Amino acid sequence: MSKTATALQTQYSEAPVSNAHSSAPMKIVVVGHVDHGKSTLVGRILSETGALPEGKVEYLKEVCEKRGMPFEWAFVMDALQAERDQGITIDTAQIRFATPFRPYVIIDAPGHKEFLKNMITGAASAEAAVLVIDADEGVQEQSRRHGYLLHLLGLRQIAVAVNKMDLVNFGQARFEEVKAEITVYLNSIGVQPTHVIPVAARSGVNISGPAAETPWYKGPSVLAALDGFEAAKPATDLALRFPVQDVYKFDQRRIIAGRIESGRLKVGDTLVFAPTGKSARIASIETWGVNATVAVSAGAGQSIGVTLDEQIFIERGQVASLAERAPSVSHTLRARLFWLGRNGLKVGSRYKLKLATAEYAVEVIAIERVIDVEDLANHPGAEVGRNAVAEVVFRSRTPIAHDSFLDNPRLGRFVVVEDYDIVGGGVIAEAGGVHQAHKSTNITEVEHKVDFDTRALANGHRGGVVWLTGLSGAGKSTIAMEVERQLFLKGWQIMVLDGDNVRHGLCSDLGFSPEDRAENIRRVGEVAHLFAQAGMLVITAFISPYRSDRERVRTIHPDVFHEVHVATDLAECERRDPKGLYRKARAGEIAEFTGVTAPYEAPLSPEFTLDTSGKSIDECVADLLRYMEANFSLSAREQTQSWGF
Repeated sequence: MSKTATALQTQYSEAPVSNAHSSAPMKIVVVGHVDHGKSTLVGRILSETGALPEGKVEYLKEVCEKRGMPFEWAFVMDALQAERDQGITIDTAQIRFATPFRPYVIIDAPGHKEFLKNMITGAASAEAAVLVIDADEGVQEQSRRHGYLLHLLGLRQIAVAVNKMDLVNFGQARFEEVKAEITVYLNSIGVQPTHVIPVAARSGVNISGPAAETPWYKGPSVLAALDGFEAAKPATDLALRFPVQDVYKFDQRRIIAGRIESGRLKVGDTLVFAPTGKSARIASIETWGVNATVAVSAGAGQSIGVTLDEQIFIERGQVASLAERAPSVSHTLRARLFWLGRNGLKVGSRYKLKLATAEYAVEVIAIERVIDVEDLANHPGAEVGRNAVAEVVFRSRTPIAHDSFLDNPRLGRFVVVEDYDIVGGGVIAEAGGVHQAHKSTNITEVEHKVDFDTRALANGHRGGVVWLTGLSGAGKSTIAMEVERQLFLKGWQIMVLDGDNVRHGLCSDLGFSPEDRAENIRRVGEVAHLFAQAGMLVITAFISPYRSDRERVRTIHPDVFHEVHVATDLAECERRDPKGLYRKARAGEIAEFTGVTAPYEAPLSPEFTLDTSGKSIDECVADLLRYMEANFSLSAREQTQSWGF
């Protein structure tokens, strides 16, 4: 070791680091081709910074002497007995050390191809990386692929340590040759190495300071390069991301609960909920537990509940943010994925993607690149095998609220689930590679010059949505069509939206999965409320089996929404079976059939219950007509009012 390095070792060992340890440690991953000296480099760093327990090196030297093998600094990290026997690192190890500047967690990741999975696991949590290359052997194919894996995982701060310079007599020409080769490659994949450093890890050259052996090198030492890396922003400095865990109802309050993943919020802030785009102001912030309090603000890492100043429909999986820094919303995601499934991932395969508290049904629409762990080959592929890394594109029928991993890791990581098992995990690529559907800030709602009340005066009745829900065969469509006919004859502006009819056009692209049912109801709800805004009375006849879907429609315009439960029991509906659907469902010919193989959630407090038990169609129609006329007709006084133009 040079005198300069020895002096710097004393500095790193004796310098007070209490201030550094008050901050979060930076995570550094060390990668490279097998036998290029990764573990040796890490062991030497620990020695140079005084991070090793007293007597550790002497103990390892004694063990090596007993085994008749030369001492290697790599043994400091190769803690597993199997690793000492085989001479290779097979697992990631995390050890803490500190410079006077800040604390670190250094991750020594395996480079042998059989243990690539562990390397990826280690690198996934790192903020920066050191890529080790043997000066004598030069850039190997595995070196390039490890560099590419760092790129896949979103790391952009990468220092290259050209190790074993002693084997090339510390020749500047050889160093420049290796430096040029690795720089050209990293640049080709969009990575600019922060530093390329000539190193002899075994003897400590350029680990903690300039070395006499390389007078021609004017750049930083390894430790100085680490100190030059930028730490990740604290989670509180990132954009607000508050994924909704659940919504609880207490008395008249609806408390939206969840954990703040990043950013801060306070009472009075206007929250925008993605992907719906609905917004409301925070009325209160409440905490949980024995010492629960009402707070005025909260930040990343806190689990809280908030109440809003108006009742909008919020459900699990939505993400609250501030309007000026909202997440991206898109039906497609370009992702970097590590695949764990026993069955290969293929184009057209469907999975469940979990992102924060949300779950999305997704389909693989493209596999753009695959790295196979068996040969580390980088190639286009039609299938991603187990333990392979790939760049893929997912498509979801419902929009996904997300960030790129680089912008905000808290909303940039996901897992893939198949049959309740996690089969993959990954990160969302840069925003430029995603077909995004941001909510435009250039859209302004246009105010009508004919208001709701004026339309009611012109029509002689109020507009509204009468939402008939009930089992198949309950009589919804039959009753709705007759009510439409009779009110039309009275001069009312009325229209029926029927479930079967809508699926021939507006919703012809949807199936009958829970996700598709939800989207079907969402679309119909928006259309129905547009009709109501135009002054028409809209009757909808949909099974609409889920309460949450009907509640979502109600929140579009609660004042004009009337939920009517056409209450016919399952036995009677199955006895009628006007379309033969129950018979087919019982025979297994129809999957996901409500009441048989899929649930129906009856309304808890509908505006009107139309009990069809023992009644004829005419009697049911008369009951619904009485209800509608009572709630949507104008009084005599109202009808004499002048129009408000």
